[in-house]
Amino acid sequence: MASRAPADLAIIPRNLRFGRNEVRGRWWLGGDPVATAWHNALSASFPLGEGFFIESVRRFRKDVPPELAAQIDDFVRQEAYHTREHVAFNDAVSGAGYDTTAIERRIADSLVDARTAHPVAQLLITVSLEHFTAIFAHAMLARDGRQFAGASQETRAMWSWHAIEEIEHKGVAFDTYMHVTRGLKPAKRWAIRSLVFLRISRNFVKNRSRDALELLAQDGIGGWRARARLAWYLLGWPGVLRQVALAWAVYLRPGFHPWDHDDRDLIARHAASISGTTPPV
Repeated sequence: MASRAPADLAIIPRNLRFGRNEVRGRWWLGGDPVATAWHNALSASFPLGEGFFIESVRRFRKDVPPELAAQIDDFVRQEAYHTREHVAFNDAVSGAGYDTTAIERRIADSLVDARTAHPVAQLLITVSLEHFTAIFAHAMLARDGRQFAGASQETRAMWSWHAIEEIEHKGVAFDTYMHVTRGLKPAKRWAIRSLVFLRISRNFVKNRSRDALELLAQDGIGGWRARARLAWYLLGWPGVLRQVALAWAVYLRPGFHPWDHDDRDLIARHAASISGTTPPV
């Protein structure tokens, strides 16, 4: 099955390092404990999660056309670099005094369960979460990273770099799924991916919210006040979930493809803002 990705799409693994010599404050995102907790919770999920993404997609590399196999290779390299940088970021979060042990243990346990599923089901988990990362990336870059306005330049650059590469490879897992299930009737293939997406969406919001609330509790912010402040951040202002609601729903449309919306102009707009140190080969 032919991909609908742009013919001139470039997936560029940028081997950059960020913030190695930076000392970040505890509430690194503009002094806002809620915004900081949400993004710390996201980052805590990335290293193990992206390792799972790599496994689930690379497993099918030998079964796909050469062009898609090459895209998988670039996807793997990008995700490996993302993993490394978020490990470093998470170390700084721990260095600021947060205990993320329980969060990481829950993520590890959930991935043990995920790995018992059929390989195509594991791939669909990745497809679902890749849609989340792509729409969050689009929302961030389309608003010129305003939600990170209170962060340091080095931190803003790291999250922008991650967002740029999530847009570049947003169709790779999806195209892999479409190819390996090409023998299914379109209606069945759509129903399966939609049902998995709905379940993963529920779990994503529930788990990341729980993780953020746990981090807020470590700041002495708990109870209904913490829940209300987090809900306002996610759904009110700036509304990081509200901003992506329509893009989230588009995934459920029969015939959807991630590249129905070519948003590579955002990459061109923000690529110059990326700073970092390229390590020696």
